[in-house]
Amino acid sequence: MSTIPLRQPIAITMGDPAGIGPEIIAKAYRQQPELLRGSFVWGDVDTLRRAARLTAVGGVPVPQPVARLTHPTQAWDVPPHCIPVLQEGNALAEIACGIVSAQAGAFAGKCVLSAARAAMRGEIAALVTAPLHKEALSAAGEPFNQFPGHTEMLQWVAAEYLGKPVHEVPVRMMLANDELRTVLVSIHMSLRDAIEAVTFDNVLQTLMITHASLSKVLGRVPRIAVAGLNPHAGEGGLFGREELDVIAPAIQAAAALGCDVHGPWAPDTVFMRARKRPGQEAEFDGVVAMYHDQGLIPVKYLGVEKGVNVTLGLPLVRTSPDHGTAFDIAGTGVADPASLIEAFRMARAWVAF
Repeated sequence: MSTIPLRQPIAITMGDPAGIGPEIIAKAYRQQPELLRGSFVWGDVDTLRRAARLTAVGGVPVPQPVARLTHPTQAWDVPPHCIPVLQEGNALAEIACGIVSAQAGAFAGKCVLSAARAAMRGEIAALVTAPLHKEALSAAGEPFNQFPGHTEMLQWVAAEYLGKPVHEVPVRMMLANDELRTVLVSIHMSLRDAIEAVTFDNVLQTLMITHASLSKVLGRVPRIAVAGLNPHAGEGGLFGREELDVIAPAIQAAAALGCDVHGPWAPDTVFMRARKRPGQEAEFDGVVAMYHDQGLIPVKYLGVEKGVNVTLGLPLVRTSPDHGTAFDIAGTGVADPASLIEAFRMARAWVAF
């Protein structure tokens, strides 16, 4: 954990109130009070109070206070284990756990938009986002139904603040844990559309965003591997020409711009080469994958509880746990806060650079 003091507080958005977001937030404040010092929740006070009652020590519920803030800077004044909450708008009526709700989707979306705008204004140091439910977000209507997820919503806010079209604020998703980092050329789209998204411009842009982001964090030029799209990376054109016609030229262009980038490599083995193990350095600092599942399955297989979603390319730091709203267990008190804690740890480390 970084011991560098935060210049501004870190905001944690509550996520969908029908999911496990409020519960894992409450557990994180109970389990890691020192790590979360100087942070606060952007959400609903009453929802967090109910979530706090779900947490228990030795099977016995232990009171966990919730403090209502009126400004982010008050996060520094909250005692350990207490959950500081900045109320988003009016108090939220109780939402049934585990059920898709337009009301829940809208409230969760408003929290993200408000917190992101505060980050763009420099009022908070970073944003850690608890899970949204995409169906609830869509049911909430405008503007939330235009966003497949957090990444696109944050891109929209950044573009709005900078006065630019959305396409001029390119972002990418990185999923990372202690062993592996992967960055995606495309995110939330069908596999058919994802294949069409493997273009020279998209691959080159992904490489440049990955290079810039990891250079800042590592303090040196990162060594980047690139996965092919096809089996065996196309086998010299036998299984497809995307590697020859699109991916390899983008790699060459990135190398000419100062990137240390290699590939395209067979996607069934490249992630093993980039995996860092105890006592053994990885061959690469990260892998650029061509589409969502190609890049995320390897990281999630290593352990969802350690995975962190990081949005690269934004003019703010944003991390998120590597799981969804888990409606099937929401409200039962059994959700594990480990990935949220790792997301906060990573956000704090990135703020230090």
